[in-house]
Amino acid sequence: MRQIQSLLKVFESRKMAALLLLGFASGLPLLLIGNNLKAWMTQEQVDLAAIGWFSLASLPYSLKFLWSPFLDRFTPPFLGRRRGWLVVTQIALIVAIAFMAFQQPKQALQLLAINAIVIAFLSATQDIAADAYRTDVLTELEMGAGAAVFILGYRIALLVAGSLGLILADRMPWSAVYLFMAGIMVIGIFGVFIAPEPRQISPPASLAEAVVLPFGEFFQRQGVIQGLLILVFITLYKLGDALLSNMATPFLLTIGFTKTDIGAIQVGMGLIATIVGALVGGVVLSKIGINRSLWVFGALQALSNLAYFILAQPQFSQNYQLLVLTINIENFCGGLGTAAFVAFLMSLCNQRFSATQYALLSSLMAVSRDILAAPAGAIAKSTGWPTFFLITIIAAVPGLLLLPVFAPWNPQPIAMPRPGLDDEEEDVWGKN
Repeated sequence: MRQIQSLLKVFESRKMAALLLLGFASGLPLLLIGNNLKAWMTQEQVDLAAIGWFSLASLPYSLKFLWSPFLDRFTPPFLGRRRGWLVVTQIALIVAIAFMAFQQPKQALQLLAINAIVIAFLSATQDIAADAYRTDVLTELEMGAGAAVFILGYRIALLVAGSLGLILADRMPWSAVYLFMAGIMVIGIFGVFIAPEPRQISPPASLAEAVVLPFGEFFQRQGVIQGLLILVFITLYKLGDALLSNMATPFLLTIGFTKTDIGAIQVGMGLIATIVGALVGGVVLSKIGINRSLWVFGALQALSNLAYFILAQPQFSQNYQLLVLTINIENFCGGLGTAAFVAFLMSLCNQRFSATQYALLSSLMAVSRDILAAPAGAIAKSTGWPTFFLITIIAAVPGLLLLPVFAPWNPQPIAMPRPGLDDEEEDVWGKN
């Protein structure tokens, strides 16, 4: 009973309330340049291939490791190194999202793309600062709870931006929806001001040091060839899922479902299914381990795309029962795969450089979503929807074939250790 009470006290702190709001601010911009923007362009009858290529607007999420050392090295003149960068990026995001209200997808597609890229860059920068703040401010006892609270805020934001945003778009112009979402971003600024200041850590002595040490340590520990192959595996593991996600909203609109249907079922119910899948995945992972979870959940994640293949058959057009089943199956299995994959990425990080190394790994995870999935619209246009969804299953195979290399079913007792802190750093943590 005392252990349960002490755990509950962790969730009651001002720190956790701040992380909930910061998680919300991190999640809000994602769908505004993703599904919502694709729905807006589909409504404006923008070419399907152009809609698919718009996933490249999210490229900054894949490249954020390039400027993450900059945030480690330099400190804004207010609110400290982490909170200062959070406020700067959040104010800029409010302005950039509001500018989307003045865009015209059909008449000025290039301006829309530039605006979306700016939002993605600012959002990715906010993610770097938020991840670093979470790492700095949480004690070992609070890390699990802090991560869960942050993810909860992130998922709530996806529900607001995706589900509520699409429902509102059926009742008001898209320009009004984006102005509304820009106003909601103020929640993140409030989160920064109630967030406690993390313990002071000396920044790297130079920008070169902030860049070189994390990457050099990773390849020194893994070996150059092994390290590069690991990065290829990270890029490919969720490729099939990324191709499907890129075209899911245009597909559902094309076969006759309304934006309200998509907002309530695909975004709303789908996100709930993803959360449940991630929670179940975490429980199963604790029983069977990371390696076997990657095998089992990866296979389920790929096979779940068959549900979309069935929904694409002409006889099932606008079948709401099948839509609900499809969304729940695909998102639940996607949540399972994400739980295993994120745990695998964390196992690769040296705790001395976890912020920059995780930025690198999570950026590569986004490569399949933003770059490799960019031709999805052109593929769907040339093959038709049923064949396209079969292709998404095939696209998942290369990543699964690499599992015996990086995650054997029966691993050695110590397959991939996570290096800890050096003696000096352990003394620092012990004193705090």
